[in-house]
Amino acid sequence: MWITGGHRYIPNASSDLSWMLSSLGLSSLDELFGDVPCGQSGIERVPSEPMDEFSVKNCLEGTLSKNKLYGKKCFIGGGPWFHHVPSVIKHLISRGEFLTSYTPYQPEASQGMLQALFEYQSLICELYGMEVANASLYDLPTAIAEAMLLSARVTGRKKFIVPSSMPRDRIAVLRGYGEPQGIRVAETPYDGGGGLDREALLNEVDHETAAVYVENPSFFGTIDAAIEEVVEIAHDKGALAIVGADPLSLGVFKPPGEYGADIAVGDGQPMGIPPGLGGNGLGIMACRLDNRILRQMPGRIVGMTRTTEGDGKGFVLALSTREQHIRRGKATSNICTNEALLAVAAAIYLSLAGGDGLRRLAEGILRRTDYAVRRMKECGLGLPFAGRHFRDFAVEVADPEGVNARMRSRGVSGGRDLSKDFPGLGALLFAVTELHSRDDIDELASATGWAAHG
Repeated sequence: MWITGGHRYIPNASSDLSWMLSSLGLSSLDELFGDVPCGQSGIERVPSEPMDEFSVKNCLEGTLSKNKLYGKKCFIGGGPWFHHVPSVIKHLISRGEFLTSYTPYQPEASQGMLQALFEYQSLICELYGMEVANASLYDLPTAIAEAMLLSARVTGRKKFIVPSSMPRDRIAVLRGYGEPQGIRVAETPYDGGGGLDREALLNEVDHETAAVYVENPSFFGTIDAAIEEVVEIAHDKGALAIVGADPLSLGVFKPPGEYGADIAVGDGQPMGIPPGLGGNGLGIMACRLDNRILRQMPGRIVGMTRTTEGDGKGFVLALSTREQHIRRGKATSNICTNEALLAVAAAIYLSLAGGDGLRRLAEGILRRTDYAVRRMKECGLGLPFAGRHFRDFAVEVADPEGVNARMRSRGVSGGRDLSKDFPGLGALLFAVTELHSRDDIDELASATGWAAHG
């Protein structure tokens, strides 16, 4: 029952509710939910009366049985991706010390989680060639958005340049973050290699630019062999250079810190985190040791110190004053929590792999990608972007939806329809990982060629 009078603690329970309904042109809550089907799920008939537990279970199992599980046959690009998740990760992060721990405000009661996050930060710094990393953000889009806000605060400028090769959902997050702050997100075209068009970038960067963001590999999976040029163009105008890099690719490619990036971001999902209904993201952020940037880092940073007796190590939240739970309205970031459990999973993954293991993994993915591209060409298919790819690659097709439907009829998941994000680009984005065998890739190429030409 809704409260008709005012209430101090329950939001939208009184006057706000009436205002919301009036704004929607509705007279009651029943009218608001009037289009919800009664007694029918849209898939099959469901009893409208309440059901007991086993009846609900039977109903759900019957509906879920209609799903098709592709497993190793899933080749959808653009993330999240299917990578091998060592079984030890699930067992370790399921321990109560990690699974039930909350924000470690009290160091005396949270040394285990604090140390695990400190190790995560250290591993990320080593991987990305940076000097400082925070204790994780929500996902890649919010990491880019926080880097954008950071760059605006540091430089005092209000223009943020990104490649138009980014999917629309990432662009939407940036504009959602930037608009209230008066930050303009400017898109720069991509070239035939899927990277930032240098000439267009030179014309776009000016003295109002806070930062230039570039991804390597790009969303299309293309590798920019001269990524240093983008960093130099940004620095020449006094702007920050922000690089988004896939963590697994850094097993074979130069890390952002080695070519002058000020801030590095990434999607940590490939590191021991399975896909979950499109989610399970882990936002990576690291920066060089510049006090202007460091003091504006969002989220929190775990530091190592000594005990009061001076004979032991301890871990604390070294920097978290940017958050709204401490600074309220003066906070520079609303990131008051993070993906701590998934950050621990990523730390375990990197520790298990080690430097040599990560290199072998990245080399294996690179070889599989090269082989998949070659097989696609042998099946009469073209690629819209030249150059080498890592894991993701686009294949030109005239009818992306139709091709995907025909591929599914052969038990292959198909690719991500790029025409939905990039009008005029008739292509599917595929991805191959260490889970795909040579036979799997042969089947993908055969099914794609058949579906495209059939």
